[in-house]
Amino acid sequence: MKKDFKIVLTGGGTAGHVMPHLALLPSMYKRNWKIYYIGSSGIERSIISSTGIRFHSISAGKLRRYFSLENIIDVFKVFWGCLQSFFILLRLRPQLIFSKGGYVSVPVALSGWLLRIPVVAHESDLTPGLANKLVKKFCKKVLYNFPETQKYLPNSKGVCVGSPVRSELFNGNKENGYLLTGFKKEDERKIILVMGGSLGADKLNKLVVNEIDRLLDRYRIIHLTGKGKKIIENRDGYVSFDFLGPELKDIFSITDLVIARAGANSIFEFLALNKPMLLIPLEVGSRGDQLENAESFVQSGFARLKREHQVVEDGLFDELQKLDDQAESMISKQKRFDSTSAINKVMDQLDSVISNTE
Repeated sequence: MKKDFKIVLTGGGTAGHVMPHLALLPSMYKRNWKIYYIGSSGIERSIISSTGIRFHSISAGKLRRYFSLENIIDVFKVFWGCLQSFFILLRLRPQLIFSKGGYVSVPVALSGWLLRIPVVAHESDLTPGLANKLVKKFCKKVLYNFPETQKYLPNSKGVCVGSPVRSELFNGNKENGYLLTGFKKEDERKIILVMGGSLGADKLNKLVVNEIDRLLDRYRIIHLTGKGKKIIENRDGYVSFDFLGPELKDIFSITDLVIARAGANSIFEFLALNKPMLLIPLEVGSRGDQLENAESFVQSGFARLKREHQVVEDGLFDELQKLDDQAESMISKQKRFDSTSAINKVMDQLDSVISNTE
């Protein structure tokens, strides 16, 4: 392998399209790879800016499955993004592109294919998103998390590797967790983490508010509301944050149970950390991927699943009690799942593609 080996990372739109990249960075640094990132000016830029990786911003039009006048405008954005990607790649001349999906990855993968740069994609959800459905045509390999995903991919390209989980999440400090929350160690109430994804979840937030007094009788709550979505004041046993970065590992270390959406990246992190979870998938405005992710986890015994309308009808407190009753059995099944080898499996596949193209 060349000493000046270069790799371009791409993907964005949500944190789930970016965080697995961060999990792979230490392994890439060990190989002395020069790393660049091509993304939009969205959440990926704010996350990658803290790593010191050179970030190249391009125009990206959203890929919609429904009729909208914005689709017409976004055709030009995609075209411009393709031109930008082409000339960025032409200048950088990387030996490999690794894509994590999201609409910004499409022009990058297409441009890489035109320039004969090998492209490897990774699909987090059980069924491929629209971006990866388009990108797979230009890829040498498509890696994925769920075994069920294979049937949606060409046998010659698909490889099940699991979800790369950031190693620092396993190194949370409980003392720091208690300091961040102000919770007391001697309090016997279990700690619940409510997490609606990188952008927050208004409906999850409302479910918590509607039953806050009843919930606090038995549990303590750490509530990640989403940026600019603080909903109630902190009180005994309740603390909220709009967003957590490096501190999240310390919060995980004191968490007993999780209430969350079913984004693939998050639920695989909960699985790796052996956190029993109640999953309430995003449905309105979704293609149904979160529901499929959650159903797979339920079948494996890793989680409970409730639809939004069911939680509204049955109550969040009652669902939490059911989760609490199943927690020990759930943790036992989670511990049997191999959550530590995904990074090595991904890197082995990248090395394989490199070796076959040198």
